[in-house]
Amino acid sequence: QVQLVESGGGLVQPGGSLRLSCAASGGIFAIYNMGWYRQTPGKQRDLVATIPTGGRVNYAESVKGRFTISTDNAKNTVYLQMNSLKPEDTAVYYCYTRAKQTIISPQQDYWGQGTQVTVSL
Repeated sequence: QVQLVESGGGLVQPGGSLRLSCAASGGIFAIYNMGWYRQTPGKQRDLVATIPTGGRVNYAESVKGRFTISTDNAKNTVYLQMNSLKPEDTAVYYCYTRAKQTIISPQQDYWGQGTQVTVSL
């Protein structure tokens, strides 16, 4: 079973920066997409940024120019560099990947446990 382990959340003041990391492990044959979503209480989980393997990076409009997603394919790790943070960026951030565990298995979506990001004075 693929597991995603996130790190890097916390409390930061408005205008500050944080870097989230997420490492995928557990018998991965291939990764097709990695990314980050976020969720606040009572609302749906929304896309922040995704980076398909060999594809174009996709950002939510609200984070363009402030957040940067990147990957280390050798380590099956995705990063989210968050700059110029705003109070409205406060949320639980979830790591995501679409992967196959064997050459014959179907592509499946996997999620991390979530990491809290709080932007406040």
